[in-house]
Amino acid sequence: MRRVFGKKKAEAPSPSLTDASGGLGSRIDEMDKKINDLETELRGYKDKIKKTSSPAAKKQLQKRALDVLKRKRMYEQQRDQIAGQQFNVDQASFGIESAKASVQTVAAMKQANKELKHVIKHDLDIDAVDDLADDMAELMDEFNEINEALGRNYATPDDIDEAELDAELEMLGDELEEELAEEAEADATPSYLMPATPNETPGEKEEANKTDEFGLPSAPIGNP
Repeated sequence: MRRVFGKKKAEAPSPSLTDASGGLGSRIDEMDKKINDLETELRGYKDKIKKTSSPAAKKQLQKRALDVLKRKRMYEQQRDQIAGQQFNVDQASFGIESAKASVQTVAAMKQANKELKHVIKHDLDIDAVDDLADDMAELMDEFNEINEALGRNYATPDDIDEAELDAELEMLGDELEEELAEEAEADATPSYLMPATPNETPGEKEEANKTDEFGLPSAPIGNP
C-alpha cells in the first residue's frame, strides 16, 4: 500500500571502510595544503619583520604573523585527529580482512579433513599396509640371500682348518727367509777378488793375481 505522501525513499548503502579511509585521506591532503600555504605566508611576515625598522609597523606585522601561526596550529591539530581516525579505520579494515581469511582457512581445513577421512576409510586399509610392509621385508630378506649365494666363492673348500693355514703360511715365511739369505751369500764378492791387505808384500800380491790357462787363480808355490 502506497503512502499518502509518496513512496519511502530508499536508504543509501552504508559506506565501506575503504571509502571512509579514502575520504579521510582526502581531508588530510586538504589540511596539508592549507598548512603549507600558511607556512609560506608566515615566512613572508618573518622577512618583513626583519626588514622593518618602524616599531609600530613591526608590532602590526608580528600580530598578523601570530594569527597565521594560530591558524596553522589549529589545522595541524585537525590533521592529526583525522589521521588518527584514518588509522583506526584502516586497522578495522585489516581486522575484517584477517577474519575473512581465517574463515576461508578454517573452511579449507574442514574440507581437507573430510577428504582425508574419506580416503583413509575407503582407499586405505591399515591391515593391508601392514601386510604390504611384511611382504616387502620378506622380499628383501630373500633378495639378500640371493646376493649372498651369487657372491659365494666356490673355489675355496668349506673344510679348511684355519690352524693348518697359519702353520703353512709360517713355513712359507721361513723358506722365503732362507732363499733371501742364500741369494745374499751368492751375491757376495769372492775372497780372491777382494783387494790385498796392507800386510801383503808386492810379491805376494803379484802371486795372488796370477791365473792359470783357464782364468782361475793359480795355487801358490811353496818354498823348497
